[in-house]
Amino acid sequence: MNEAIVHLQRSDPVMRDIIHQVGAYRIEFRDPSFETLVKSIVYQQLSGRVASVIFNRLVTAAGGKLTPQTILNLRPVRMRAAGLSRQKTLYIRDLARHTRDRRLIFEELAGLPDEEVTERLTQVKGIGVWTVHMFLIFALRRPNVLPTGDLGIRNAIRKAYGMAELPKPTEIETLAEPWRPYRTVASWYLWRSLEGDANL
Repeated sequence: MNEAIVHLQRSDPVMRDIIHQVGAYRIEFRDPSFETLVKSIVYQQLSGRVASVIFNRLVTAAGGKLTPQTILNLRPVRMRAAGLSRQKTLYIRDLARHTRDRRLIFEELAGLPDEEVTERLTQVKGIGVWTVHMFLIFALRRPNVLPTGDLGIRNAIRKAYGMAELPKPTEIETLAEPWRPYRTVASWYLWRSLEGDANL
């Protein structure tokens, strides 16, 4: 990891300042599992606090463990009662069917390139590029992911680079070119830079 930090500090003075401000790199990873992807769907477009409450209610409703079968054993109305929207209920149930029927095999994903992971996951309703990026970063531990559509990343870049407006994905791609092959590390630092005094 030191290699990534040194590279980012040398390649971009703004990123060097962010790294100094935030401190040590302490990303928290998750298992590349069905449950992790369900959690990503629950968290889409919600604050972390609200999403956490809903996710915990869903786990409880499913009997304490999220598997394709425990999800499919739940009636949609029970999932809605946990706080899920109608759409997210449909998405999670579609993911459960894909996994149960082995159209999506989580054990295979670790050995696939990012593009192939994206292609497989986006076959599931409700899983778009943002969700795939989160799974690549936090579950598959890929080092060079740049979630250009993430609002936090866009806000952090606007603030750090003194932009008048939120940058477009193409602008972020250009700006982040020097960060390769450690764009995941840069992204983590950008997220952390938005948190209070950024001392995590």
